[in-house]
Amino acid sequence: MARTKEFDPEAALQRALELFWERGYEATSMADLVARLGVARASIYATFGGKHELYLKALERYLETADPDIMTALSQPGPVLPALRALVRSYAEQSASEDRRGCMVVNAAVELAPHDPAAARFVESSWSHLETALTSALVRAQARGELADAKDPRAIARLLLVLLQGMRVLGRTSGGGPRLRDAAAQALTLLD
Repeated sequence: MARTKEFDPEAALQRALELFWERGYEATSMADLVARLGVARASIYATFGGKHELYLKALERYLETADPDIMTALSQPGPVLPALRALVRSYAEQSASEDRRGCMVVNAAVELAPHDPAAARFVESSWSHLETALTSALVRAQARGELADAKDPRAIARLLLVLLQGMRVLGRTSGGGPRLRDAAAQALTLLD
């Protein structure tokens, strides 16, 4: 007869996400995970696999909760450019005021993606979704006459993607607020 799990895997995954987000992958040990999750090492391995598999599941959970908000904001009916401007400004403000955890996707991109193909796939998927949402919004803005026909929606979307993710990186350091706000303001002039 199989043993019943004595812990909630969903709650444990959320606690693992928080720990990885706070410390990063390399700085989080299995002992840290055991302590934070309140689950025996053997149970972590049996339920999630090793540390790497648990990290990828935590990253996937993060993406499930973070990306839909952006997609929803960019796909609302009505004028498009106000929503895009609000998104860029909110990235600047959030990045300037975050508790230094930053964005877990950006953290994965910097820490793991260069040498971890599985993490790189999650990062690329997130950024591709964002680029697609930005491009779609800009195409809609152009169709509505909000964006000049001479502007290239895909190129602007890519610039905004790089800007938004760069803001997340700078947001991890202190004193980035004025830089981030100035960069956001300059990027928004492309939409005029």
